[in-house]
Amino acid sequence: MRTYIADIEKFEDGMEVTVQGWIQEMRKIKNLMFIIVRDNTGIIQITVKKGSIPNYDELYEITRESVISVNGLLNKKSISRSGTEILASNIEILSIADTPLPLGVIDRVSADFDTRLNNRFLDLRKPEHLIIFKFESQLLFGIREYMNRENFIEVHTPKIVGAATEGGADLFGVEYFEKKAYLNQSPQLYKEMLISSGFDKVFEVGPAFRAEKENTVRHLNEFTSIDMEAAFIDDKKAMEYLERAISYAVNRTIDIMGTDLDRLEYHIDRLEPPFPRITYEESLKYLNNQGLKLSFGDDFSPEANKILAQKFKGFYFITGWPTDMRPFYTHPDTNPRLTKSFDLQLADIEVTSGAQRIHNYRMLEENFMKKGLNKNDFEFYEKAFKYGMPPHAGWGLGLERLVMNLLGLNNVRESTLFPRDRTRLSP
Repeated sequence: MRTYIADIEKFEDGMEVTVQGWIQEMRKIKNLMFIIVRDNTGIIQITVKKGSIPNYDELYEITRESVISVNGLLNKKSISRSGTEILASNIEILSIADTPLPLGVIDRVSADFDTRLNNRFLDLRKPEHLIIFKFESQLLFGIREYMNRENFIEVHTPKIVGAATEGGADLFGVEYFEKKAYLNQSPQLYKEMLISSGFDKVFEVGPAFRAEKENTVRHLNEFTSIDMEAAFIDDKKAMEYLERAISYAVNRTIDIMGTDLDRLEYHIDRLEPPFPRITYEESLKYLNNQGLKLSFGDDFSPEANKILAQKFKGFYFITGWPTDMRPFYTHPDTNPRLTKSFDLQLADIEVTSGAQRIHNYRMLEENFMKKGLNKNDFEFYEKAFKYGMPPHAGWGLGLERLVMNLLGLNNVRESTLFPRDRTRLSP
């Protein structure tokens, strides 16, 4: 029965164990071999004496990153660095790695990012890279747990659609028999239809696709979106759900794997909601006082976001965005130039966008015209507003971007298993 290396400490000295993993290092001294074996939980030293196993000579020539299964007795009085070793009685060679390796796993020489992504299967064997996705998994589990506790229903909406969610041009077209179709930018329209259906509270975790041509460290063309929509709430309550979901998930993950994160130099602080709020107009005034020259309706440049990040140091909301900067379904504020909308920023990067949505059918029709959209393209959607749509609000959260910022990574591709961007379609 296989034992994970991290669980070895639970066993008593002299017990028989079986570990399986990759050969990280080998040292040979006369009639002895010392093999460092790694699995996805840790490393351990295997000590092999000549004559103790029948395939000693074959093992003597094996390459790094080959896969083996080791059976032997646990020695907890070892002089190895970890103080524990396995005295091998049987080693089965499961897979032999070719040489040279296209990417070193423990080599101190760093590889360029393209080499890493082209050999992602090796790159992810590095503990400091593997832990990113363990963290991402735990974080997502925490968000799901929070949403379930708040009685949200998890749903799964179509990713092949006949109309643009945002009404923009950033769409990937697909061949769908005799019809024109697209990869969905967001589950937004379907979430709202479910609110009309009486689901009351829904959330979804799934892929979203944006044919944006930006090739920056924070843009992806396919990413994981965590979306929420709830009936009979406004933008303020939506922000409350968001900050509490993130805080719960982050604090839970720190409790579970904080020691491992610190060991690999990922330092994350616990969160305490509520997060600070600043309106778009207040932000504009503050930035102009800092020497920028921005007008109402201008989006914030990376430079502007960096200035705001220095003011808030962590998560904060920017609320009340101008009407012209928001999608057609965003509810206007009492001042018609503004909307009941928000962005959640972490440092200088937006991780979430959300708003209260329009629920009045006539207002929605007017917005189609104002945004220059053909309402016939959205017939399936607007139909849900004709027969009783509650007030509702929600948000969409980019998982990879959130992880990138929480862990202080330099590029969102580092928190994406197999990134899709303007130049990369493989692996």
